[in-house]
Amino acid sequence: MKKLFDNLSYKISRETTRQYSTSFSLGIMALSPHIRNPIYAIYGYVRLADEIVDSFHDYNKRELLEKYREETFQSLEKGISLNPILNSFQQTVKRYNIDHNLIDLFLKSMEMDLQQIDYNSQLYKDYILGSAEVVGLMCLHVFTDGDIEEFEKLKPYAMKLGSVFQKVNFLRDMKDDYQILGRCYFPNLDIAYFDNIIKSDIEKDIEVEFGIALEGIKKLPRSSRFGVYLAFRYYISLFKKIRKISAAKIINQRVRISNGRKLSLMMSSYVQYKTTLL
Repeated sequence: MKKLFDNLSYKISRETTRQYSTSFSLGIMALSPHIRNPIYAIYGYVRLADEIVDSFHDYNKRELLEKYREETFQSLEKGISLNPILNSFQQTVKRYNIDHNLIDLFLKSMEMDLQQIDYNSQLYKDYILGSAEVVGLMCLHVFTDGDIEEFEKLKPYAMKLGSVFQKVNFLRDMKDDYQILGRCYFPNLDIAYFDNIIKSDIEKDIEVEFGIALEGIKKLPRSSRFGVYLAFRYYISLFKKIRKISAAKIINQRVRISNGRKLSLMMSSYVQYKTTLL
């Protein structure tokens, strides 16, 4: 029975999420049960594409990504894929009527990672749109469950949340992005001149976006509000830790939040959620 394979597909997407991200796993577990599998499917899909461009150094990344693109749209057309992650993703896209253009924008940003780019302001915006903001919109389709009016109302906030998470990731990952992958996403930045003043300017931009994103979280349906708020609190905690570290250290170490701290955040977030977001 295909249902058995479909169930297995979602389980593999869930396990992919757990293996790669403790923080997002905790956030998804805090969602209402009926929307967890679709969010696992979205995370599994974007994670696999990200791994292609970031980790598969001994293989032809461009060829693998192009094949992934082909199999993605083929699965959407056929309604099935023998790749379990693609199979769960195509089901989610169809169930929640996710715009295929969002998928195309995401894959275009992944293609940008296959080449050395000197990012200017426009390329920076384009990359964040495809790599993060559209992922926020995919999730929002699930959260609003077909309510177009609600989706359009929350769309700017979902994009801002995706953007601010990505910008925090850029700071967190500066060491590996530059030293291993030869990338620097911040526009017009020569890493040799990255100092505390430049870092502070980036952080001011991030702080503003966090404030806007929080307003959107307060407007989310109850089924998704706490889970998204938990992810938000994790990123705020990570951001605060980054702010305390000098620019020189940021490009030489990757900032992390321990699993114990993540669990502590989960408990404190629930109290804050009950007192400030209800």
